[in-house]
Amino acid sequence: MCSRHDEVIMTKVGLVQLGCPKNHVDAEEMMGALSQEASDHCEFVANGADADVVIINTCAFIESAKQESINAILDAVKLKNRGLIKRVVVTGCLAQRYGAELEAEIPEVDSILGVESARSISNVVFGELPLTRINPTNLSEKYPLIPNSRLRSGNARWTAYLKLSEGCDHACTFCSIPAFRGKHRSKPIERLVEEATQLAESGAKEINLVAQDTTAYGMDLYQKLALPELLMRLNDIEGIDWLRLLYCYPTMVTDRLIDVWAETPKLLPYIDMPLQHADNEMLRAMKRGGNVDLYHRVIGKLRSRIPNLTLRTTFIVGFPGETDEQFDNLRQFVEDVKFDRLGVFVYSAEEGTPAALLDNQIPKKVSSARRNELMRVQQSISLERNQQWIGKSLKVLVEHKRGTDIVGRSQRDAPEIDGSITIKNCDAVPGDFVETIVSGAEFYDLTGAAALVETAAV
Repeated sequence: MCSRHDEVIMTKVGLVQLGCPKNHVDAEEMMGALSQEASDHCEFVANGADADVVIINTCAFIESAKQESINAILDAVKLKNRGLIKRVVVTGCLAQRYGAELEAEIPEVDSILGVESARSISNVVFGELPLTRINPTNLSEKYPLIPNSRLRSGNARWTAYLKLSEGCDHACTFCSIPAFRGKHRSKPIERLVEEATQLAESGAKEINLVAQDTTAYGMDLYQKLALPELLMRLNDIEGIDWLRLLYCYPTMVTDRLIDVWAETPKLLPYIDMPLQHADNEMLRAMKRGGNVDLYHRVIGKLRSRIPNLTLRTTFIVGFPGETDEQFDNLRQFVEDVKFDRLGVFVYSAEEGTPAALLDNQIPKKVSSARRNELMRVQQSISLERNQQWIGKSLKVLVEHKRGTDIVGRSQRDAPEIDGSITIKNCDAVPGDFVETIVSGAEFYDLTGAAALVETAAV
């Protein structure tokens, strides 16, 4: 390990990052804090096998995510047992939720930190502390702010996530997040403007706004839904071209928000608004707070006020007690609304959630068949929506080259979850914007030809 005496020994630190974009921001804050405290004797490496210390930032949202996190921990422990690394540190949601179990079942792990890891990471990486766990009851009452020192990971400098808040006040019966992420706690507007400015200065042209619920932003700090005010402030930051809003709660998409959206030039005509179901009885069982009529009204307002809106949503199939008729209602809703982007999750019974205790759990075989059927319906809708763009112009943010072609994302595509557009015979480079005429459409992706290239600043 590193010495803090006269002789400086470099410690190589590797990060295994799992989970959602919100977790990704947590990792960048954690690594930034580590770099700030130990920049003269800390080296970050991409391959965990080359590290002295491996940090695994875990996810625990659903069963498959938990298993992926456990597998990553076990892989790191194997490297430690072979003498290839010296210390294994587990952070994030799995550590917060199952810290005691991890301590008992995988004792080779040296330190276990919860979701507010950044403040303690230097001590467990460089110090001599024993096994450490942050108990869920010790979550901060306000957003756990640390000095603004995010260390951005990855090579895509042109895009970044900005996390608006932590935790959630909704009581969805299928979701375990409030149990280990806590109540909703917002970052102050001034802090978010500072972070976004620094992201722009580091090369970010696209800022993706994330939280458990972005539309609830500000209620705890300002006693009102303050997302509209935040968006106007972010719109004024030099260097940012695109603002993208993810994870909106349908009952909190207000007329005020839609009005500001329509008047904010940098805010893309794109919304990620998880609806989870479209049968009123299912929505009540899920405690979603909305209903199908409200969904239609909100979507109608969004589409009437925001031209060329791209609408993304997610649904859960196989929730306990879901009947064939209720699934048919969901399928009909998807056919009627015609979402641009749609994801479908098979219900996962999460420990500690009310839904896990309900009778009439749906067999996985039935749930999987419903998922496949809904995705077949969406596939033809997605192709139809894509074909409507043929002959039209889209601004594309280049992400990588493929031979003589380039591949990027338009306003219609959020990072990692949506489609892409391939531009033929174009010499633009990653980070450039390319005005593109769409020439072809597939189920999820587009092709096109470059009309104008905006070269990235050096």
